[in-house]
Amino acid sequence: MLQLHDVHYAWPGGAECLVIEHLALQAGQTHFLHGPSGCGKSTLLGLMAGVLLAQRGRVELLGQDWAALPAGRRDACRADHVGVIFQQFNLLPYLSVRDNVLLPTRFSGLRAQRCEGGPLAAATALLQRVGLGVDLHGRRADALSVGQQQRVAAARALIGGPELVIADEPTSALDAARRDDFMALLLDACAAAGSTLVFVSHDERLAARFAQRLGLPALNRAAVVAA
Repeated sequence: MLQLHDVHYAWPGGAECLVIEHLALQAGQTHFLHGPSGCGKSTLLGLMAGVLLAQRGRVELLGQDWAALPAGRRDACRADHVGVIFQQFNLLPYLSVRDNVLLPTRFSGLRAQRCEGGPLAAATALLQRVGLGVDLHGRRADALSVGQQQRVAAARALIGGPELVIADEPTSALDAARRDDFMALLLDACAAAGSTLVFVSHDERLAARFAQRLGLPALNRAAVVAA
């Protein structure tokens, strides 16, 4: 589903900070990506999602090399096939909770078509599953607590069942009970859609929930690490 072949990445003006000889992620698998701060985890996620492009090698999603696509087609491909839970959430503060979750279906007809009962029904169901009642769905995103915003970001990434779900420290603002509920939702939703999940966390207690552990320091052959 996702393959990296001889991938080299360097930030502008710097030395190579990420070198991955080979990495293959199978469809529907769950992966726990870990490593110390600064080892290049966010850089690797950017390459997987086609937000960053390698200077050498290939990063292929569903057999398509990100670098072979013009910018507009990369954006369309990402909208169709990738859901991202950003560490900083990246919600649009002036939109409602509901409209933030619906954003991927506005940009991707494919993900809209995959929503059982339509996008609105799917957004409502996801928000309720992450513990956000209907009284919050029309509220502006910036009126929510940090933990609530994090759950909105998760629902947005999951809507329409993208083939690849990338989660960058998604449980950092949740208490233990909310964290466990969130993990159950995320894993169940990915399993139901057949999505491949790449999950980054420093919380090693979560690793046992995943089919595969990926230690980035062991994978990265670069002489220096990413910032």
